[in-house]
Amino acid sequence: MKLPTLTDIQAAHLRISPFIHRTPVLTSNQLNRIFSCELFFKCENFQKVGAFKFRGATNAVLSLTDGQKKAGVVTHSSGNHAAALSLAAGINGIKAYIVMPENAPSVKKNAVAGYGAEITYCKPTLRAREEACKAIMESTGATLVHPYDNFNVICGQGTAALELLEERNDLDLVIAPVGGGGLMSGTSTCVKGINRGIKVFGAEPLNASDAWKSFTTGILTPSVNPLTIADGLLTSLSELTFSIIRKNVDEILTVTEESIISSMKLVWERMKIIIEPSSATVLAVIGENPELFRGKKVGLIISGGNVDLTRLPWKEGGMA
Repeated sequence: MKLPTLTDIQAAHLRISPFIHRTPVLTSNQLNRIFSCELFFKCENFQKVGAFKFRGATNAVLSLTDGQKKAGVVTHSSGNHAAALSLAAGINGIKAYIVMPENAPSVKKNAVAGYGAEITYCKPTLRAREEACKAIMESTGATLVHPYDNFNVICGQGTAALELLEERNDLDLVIAPVGGGGLMSGTSTCVKGINRGIKVFGAEPLNASDAWKSFTTGILTPSVNPLTIADGLLTSLSELTFSIIRKNVDEILTVTEESIISSMKLVWERMKIIIEPSSATVLAVIGENPELFRGKKVGLIISGGNVDLTRLPWKEGGMA
């Protein structure tokens, strides 16, 4: 199994730079005071499609052979990766086939449709998603671009951390959310490749803590019926992402649903930026473990900002 290196991530950044936004690194004096540390938010909510996923999807699309480009790409995703691959493929004149679970957030369904992909809906199970993908691959010859179990996708995701450390090379820690592990794999590979002294923490919902269990026991343990407001973090690690995370991540910390919601609201109120629940996990980790971060310079990867504005978690009748 080939694991990505810093050189691979640097090459990916060169490849995708003409297509992506170089997102800002924002700070907040108010939040620094509240959490007693210096926080540097790498805002991938300002990335194209509103999430870091555009980096990995673009790198994967640009790495295809001419023959593969002609046949198109296919993936299964609940939203952000689907939108990212649809846009990345469309920009490069490549057909995109997207398998989405029926219960994906409407904001994400609408985004994918808007980017011109051909959508196939399926039952919200991994088996149903994989079977639908397989059928499309057999009928079209399309190349599977997995949301996270893909070398080129991981290298693309790592470019967010590369940009962060180009702007702030004095960080003590970097925190990223953990779902399937693509962002965490790319982030940790990049950070440790640049400076092994910088600690890398993963942030994961307590209600979907398969990565924490796998990391703690050393045995890859898939998630069983995870139920969290952080819908982008429902997937389980793959063998590839687990291998990278075991090698490069210092710790994975879990956070409660209440912490995720309050951290999300705090960022909306104090920083005036829209972040989705998955992104809020990185700040929730600091709120729940203040002693680990006091006085430190901390980089936070804000993974995305795609939120269904009709179902805000702090709204009466919204998700909670």
